[in-house]
Amino acid sequence: MFDDLDIFASVVEHSSLNRASRQLNLSQPALSRKISKLEERLGVPLFTRYGKRLELTEVGRLTYTYALEQRQQRSKFLEALSKFKEGEPLLVTLGASLTTLQTTLPPLVNAYMEKYPAAELKLNTGRTHEIVTSVSEGKSDVGIIASSIQEPGLRCIPLFEDQLRLVVSEHHPLTLFPKLTMDHLSRLPMILFSKGTWYRRLTDDLFQRCGIDPDVRMEIDSFEAIVRLLPTIKAAALLPKSYLRPELLNGGGLVSLHIKELEQTQRTTCIIYRDSGGLSTAARSLVQVTEDVFLSRLENT
Repeated sequence: MFDDLDIFASVVEHSSLNRASRQLNLSQPALSRKISKLEERLGVPLFTRYGKRLELTEVGRLTYTYALEQRQQRSKFLEALSKFKEGEPLLVTLGASLTTLQTTLPPLVNAYMEKYPAAELKLNTGRTHEIVTSVSEGKSDVGIIASSIQEPGLRCIPLFEDQLRLVVSEHHPLTLFPKLTMDHLSRLPMILFSKGTWYRRLTDDLFQRCGIDPDVRMEIDSFEAIVRLLPTIKAAALLPKSYLRPELLNGGGLVSLHIKELEQTQRTTCIIYRDSGGLSTAARSLVQVTEDVFLSRLENT
């Protein structure tokens, strides 16, 4: 039936049985029989015939629209099938927390799409335990999390080490101190990450261990928003070193300051995936690109 729909669409597009028969390399009687059989199968006339002139009926117009949709779907299917045969990735689902995405996603997506421009990358976001569950249950092919885990059935590969850094405006009074300690953060106006997130728990644990009571002015779940607000409200923030690219700091008039105690916040960002050997071609490709991007950086440091 689908071949007959293609033939019917061709007749519509050529507005003539004669022209369509030449295009399809069919005799005109054979083409007429195919159209008649399609009408019999559907139980409705598709054309109103005025001598040699054909005019679509209302059902004929509906059928033509359907035929075009089927043609497009078949074209997409054949294109996807061709890519699959050639070993090119199709669709892969990546799970990651919003905070992890902000530090790892830009270089990863750039590298992946540059190598596989026709691939589709779908993102699932959530907290670390939600991403682990998503990968375990097969809802995400691959996950990137801000900690190392030992979970049955999952493989966890370290990508890079990270730690928090103190970030302030280049005109902030703290930039004048030759050496900073955690005591300098006591009652300091700060923008912190939203409660319930991994970074906020890390920060709160650090403050508790050091006996620090900061002056929390805002709680935001976006690194970009924090960076933009720091100069405006003359506050400080603790942000992951991996996010603090030179162009970000220089362009925003910010500086990253070292405090010895912040080394205690070091954590490992990892990629996780099921260890059952059932990874799709797309998922295997994403894992390979991710390892290439981040492990090569590790080797060069």
